[in-house]
Amino acid sequence: MQSVLSTGYYIHFQEKAYNELNLYLEESSHSKIFVLVDSNTKKYCLPHFKESLVKDFDYEVLEVDPGEEFKNINTCIKLWNLLTDLKADRKSLLINLGGGVITDMGGFVASTFKRGISFINIPTTLLSMVDASVGSKTGVDLGVLKNQIGLFSNPEMVLIDPDFLKTISNRQLRSGLAEINKYGFTFDQNIWKKIKTFDKIDHSMANDLIYRSIQIKNDVVLQDLKESKLRKTLNFGHTIGHAIESYFMENKDKEALTHGESVAAGMVIESYYSSKLMGFSKEITDELKHFTRGFFGKIDLKKEDFQEIINLMIYDKKNVNGKVFFVLLNEMEDCSIDRQVPDELILEGLDYYIS
Repeated sequence: MQSVLSTGYYIHFQEKAYNELNLYLEESSHSKIFVLVDSNTKKYCLPHFKESLVKDFDYEVLEVDPGEEFKNINTCIKLWNLLTDLKADRKSLLINLGGGVITDMGGFVASTFKRGISFINIPTTLLSMVDASVGSKTGVDLGVLKNQIGLFSNPEMVLIDPDFLKTISNRQLRSGLAEINKYGFTFDQNIWKKIKTFDKIDHSMANDLIYRSIQIKNDVVLQDLKESKLRKTLNFGHTIGHAIESYFMENKDKEALTHGESVAAGMVIESYYSSKLMGFSKEITDELKHFTRGFFGKIDLKKEDFQEIINLMIYDKKNVNGKVFFVLLNEMEDCSIDRQVPDELILEGLDYYIS
């Protein structure tokens, strides 16, 4: 696969990814190299990473607990202190080996330590390959509010190795597929036409979808890095999806959801709003709902949960002056950004999902 040039860095694929990494490490003059992992990627991904290095480069492993609940400033403080104790300086390099939590948080830690050190992203989940590790966003959550603290910062490179997908669960694969499906509705309906034929997914089915998703996201980012207009379309399904994800994260009576499960539900609900306000196809909306409920399962969402989810939407980072903005669909591959939805229709859409 041909490397993709992004905003000042390359996204490399498969064997070429490691060729470029080894060449970079040989030619660079980094004082110290650190590899950030969680306990899962340390066990399942770090050995493969080691085998891919042609030389015995010296590096320190930084380990954090796995999970979205640890993507916060407290974990960052621990990492900043650890880097300090290990005598990291401004010539140091941080390699982020993991899913979206690791690449988002690792990029943020690197970009703020001593006003910025170099970092490389090596995503190991389908979701992080097609979304989190591409686009120069770094950041952490504020409580249960997702990605409230962060900045835009370029990695040295992003390396995509689909072999890492062998190490993750089917649930995590499905989570990544939801994010890929977002690209199908907003930019390339052929993706949706392919995905809707799936009754399962394994790592071998993902290669072409990964490459196409990265192409789409990168094209958008090159036109609108700071999300002033076009990049907002990539938030389809996320306004209410993030609120659902946050609600289930903070509610001890609910099982925490993956990001993709939340976004999948969010796309169904926001497609419903689109059908009511923008003339989007109700037939496709119903088709998406049927697929989503069958492929991802039905989220344990009840009417008594609705108001708290609506309250959480107010904190979405796309909002301005307390107004909640959605990305809605006019038709496939044609979005309308910064759309408001009447309160009664917000409730109606949630009810549509659970009915």
